[in-house]
Amino acid sequence: MLINVLLFFTGLLGMEGIAYLTHKYVMHGFLWNLHEDHHRPRNGIFEKNDLFAVFFSFPSMILIYLGVHVHPPLLWLGIGIAGYGVCYFVFHDVIVHRRIRLPYKPKSGYMKRIVRAHWMHHSTREKDGAISFGFLYSPPLEKLKQAR
Repeated sequence: MLINVLLFFTGLLGMEGIAYLTHKYVMHGFLWNLHEDHHRPRNGIFEKNDLFAVFFSFPSMILIYLGVHVHPPLLWLGIGIAGYGVCYFVFHDVIVHRRIRLPYKPKSGYMKRIVRAHWMHHSTREKDGAISFGFLYSPPLEKLKQAR
């Protein structure tokens, strides 16, 4: 049971590092053409950037499948990655970008910091010059302001 819990949190927390690197070097790199519309006002329900959610779902689905059919511990790693996807969706799409309107206003210091950091990231509409590439973690805002 302890190993399953550790695998779950490895998947959940490890995805923040993978998401950071992917956001900085892939989304703001060679796949900017898919991410660019996310830095512009949205027209309609979907944006090309939403394809990244599909890309990110594959490792989770594969690990869950392998965990059920081949090696059970992989199930918990896959569920952890899926859990990160749920956290990302709620934070990024619901709380920050209000794609689903809920009457939520960040109150804790942590939530205020990561929401502000994400808006600082969106202060540029260009591929280069963005700061704060994490989704569920942000350094202190003072450090981000210095990075500009």
